[in-house]
Amino acid sequence: MTLNQQKIDITDRVVGKLKSNGIDLYLENEKIGQISLPEGSSFNLAHHFETDHQKIYQNVSVPDKAQERYTDCDEGGWC
Repeated sequence: MTLNQQKIDITDRVVGKLKSNGIDLYLENEKIGQISLPEGSSFNLAHHFETDHQKIYQNVSVPDKAQERYTDCDEGGWC
């Protein structure tokens, strides 16, 4: 039995993680490469996303847990 070399498209499975000087590329948990970025490079993200210290954050609105209330109670207070 012989084994033949074959190319498999893994593009949709590759994940990039920000680093101080670029982006590390991973396939599952295996580092497969790196994209180096010049000093002073910036990221353009949608308005509700931002980067800070090599992390990407999404700004979302969440309920204030300090004022949790039942929302389906009647006027008498029965829930």
